[in-house]
Amino acid sequence: MEKEALISKFHKELRQYAEVEGYKREATADVVRHISQFGEKSFIIASNLTDVNVEKVIEQEVNYFRKLNQPFEWKVYSYDKPSNLKERLAQQGFTIEDPEAVMVLKLEPQHALLSETTPLHLQEITDEQGIQDIVKLEDTIWHVSHLEMGNRLWRVKQAIPEALHLYGVYEDDQLVSAAWMYTENKSSFVSLWGGSTLPDYRGRGYYSALLAARAQKAFEQGYRYLTVDASPMSRPILEKFGFCCLAYAYPCDSPSNNS
Repeated sequence: MEKEALISKFHKELRQYAEVEGYKREATADVVRHISQFGEKSFIIASNLTDVNVEKVIEQEVNYFRKLNQPFEWKVYSYDKPSNLKERLAQQGFTIEDPEAVMVLKLEPQHALLSETTPLHLQEITDEQGIQDIVKLEDTIWHVSHLEMGNRLWRVKQAIPEALHLYGVYEDDQLVSAAWMYTENKSSFVSLWGGSTLPDYRGRGYYSALLAARAQKAFEQGYRYLTVDASPMSRPILEKFGFCCLAYAYPCDSPSNNS
């Protein structure tokens, strides 16, 4: 599939029409919002703006979420219009985070990930204790709280267990590496998340093993595309397995409600 056609497919399935457990989807002529039903950060996943209306719509959305008393993230992709959307958001007080490379792989039956043997100490995580282990791992690596993330993972795993698959590598009864994936409703994509490993256990192939476990599960369930927002650290590994960079994504955090 040509890149432009793949971007169109990605945009339609994962941005315009995606539904997310725990969020209320609202579509207007200008944006697609997802409103948290659990007091978490909401987000705008897609927009359809022009140079003429961009500033007006940004102001409207800031006011809309301010009335809800909810912070939100506006996810901007490098192919979005107008081309200076993130700069316009910055002018309105948004904080622009570092870009992430949107990596996509089409899974063919002969792909190497589908035949890779995963280590015996890699296991699927299905219970609350395992998710708490993931939260502890992420807290240790990134030095910020992942409690909200853990609550969301457990909530989704209870509500629609088939939509979330979590994997971890344990050594000496300690979780040392973990990753998970969401299967997207009415979509041919699965989205990959995590892939963090404790520093003392890096270089042992755990990132690749977790990637293989998720690819095999996705293929088994009939999904043909994997996508991940990649950091500079993980991008070279993904490229080694044939992932291509579809675009860049810029998380843009809303201004403070007090501003």
